[in-house]
Formats: sequence, structure tokens, C-alpha cells
Amino acid sequence: MPRGDTPSVDGARGSRQLWVEEPAVRRPMADPVRKAAVRAVLVVSLTLIQAMVAFLCTLAGSWLAFPMVLSSVASTVVATWAVLDVWVTRQVWRQRHGVVSEPSSSARRLRREHRRARREARAAARREARIRRREPRTQLSEAEV
Repeated sequence: MPRGDTPSVDGARGSRQLWVEEPAVRRPMADPVRKAAVRAVLVVSLTLIQAMVAFLCTLAGSWLAFPMVLSSVASTVVATWAVLDVWVTRQVWRQRHGVVSEPSSSARRLRREHRRARREARAAARREARIRRREPRTQLSEAEV
């Protein structure tokens, strides 16, 4: 076997690709939802670090243990709020952009109205074009030319 060639999965000789692109199973998150999720991950990770420091300070008998425990409780409330923010942002984005396909969805109703308006505009344009084609063309007499 030559030096640069490596057998591929199917046994043929050639160079293997380092990166193979696979289709995504799920759609990517919307930008506002992604921002809220990143915020939540940062807040939750800092809360876990803070809780661990509070626990270790408690084991060590440090004077810093009590303030750390109090701040850990407060940051747990903030972390819960951040996770709820992701959920609420996701629901709001879905409702505004028509991902929810319930008959009572306001986004679905808006899409239906937009489609109806576009259909009516196209029908009016066709009617106008038909009327213009039907109008008799006036012939200019030779004296007017």
C-alpha cells in the first residue's frame, strides 16, 4: 500500500475525510432562545461552583462559610429564574413565529390572513391585465400621424 493512501470504510483506497457533515436531526435554536440558554448555563455553573465553595468552607470551618451559604441560596433563586427565562423565551418565540400549530394560534391566523391578502392582490392584478387586453386599441388615422 502506498504511503499516503489509507483504506476507507468500504475497502477502497484513497484519502479519508477528517470531517463528515451529517444532517441535523433538530432545527437550531432561535437566537433569543440561544442567548437565554447560554445565560442560564453560565448562571447555573457559577451557582454550582459557589455551592461547592460554600460546602468546602463549611468543612474547613472557615468564617467565609456562612456568607457563602447565604449567597448560594440567593444564586439558586437566580439560577431558577434563568432556567425559567429560557422556557418562557422559547414559548414566546414559538408563538410569535408560528411554530405552534394549534388552530387557535395567533401566528397561524396571521399567516392565513397574509395568504388571503396575497391571493386577492394576485387576482386583482390578473383582472387588471385582462381588462387592459380587452380594451380596443384605437387606431391613429393617417392625418394624426
